[in-house]
Amino acid sequence: MTSSLAQFLASVEKKAYTMANIATLNQQEALDIVQDAMEKLVRNYSNKEPAQWPPLFYRILNNCIMDWHRKKKFRSLFFFWQQQGDEQESAEQAEFTGYHEQTPDDLLSKADDISDMLAVIETLPAKQQQCFLLRCWQGFSVAKTADIMQCSQGSVKTHYFRAVTKLKAQLENLNA
Repeated sequence: MTSSLAQFLASVEKKAYTMANIATLNQQEALDIVQDAMEKLVRNYSNKEPAQWPPLFYRILNNCIMDWHRKKKFRSLFFFWQQQGDEQESAEQAEFTGYHEQTPDDLLSKADDISDMLAVIETLPAKQQQCFLLRCWQGFSVAKTADIMQCSQGSVKTHYFRAVTKLKAQLENLNA
């Protein structure tokens, strides 16, 4: 692996983890998803130009998250008797810990806003959630987001609009 690829992976690690953690509500699963996405990028696309890595990586990450949701749905259909213990465990793991780059005072002052926002983002359907995170948090254009999510630009606009509308409504209800 080249040093530029290692630098790229280090630069996207925290954002990718945040996206996966919000999508799964499970820190260990999120770490596994990010690791899988990084491994696939290195294995399959390390020979590409560095400018191509961000959309490729986020497409891989998005696919890994969608695969995780499919597997979870499959497990819940066929292993429904095991869900009682899993629900309690995932509720305990649902608390977002984040990374501690800021001072404790900074984190405390922002904690309520961040936890409210994350709680609302977690309620979005998977496609809206990923679209919102790619567009808003990652700053990708509509075209790049469509490429990453492998859907049309119109779908991206629809998912993003619905996500923003739901987020605004739910955040207004929380602040009312």
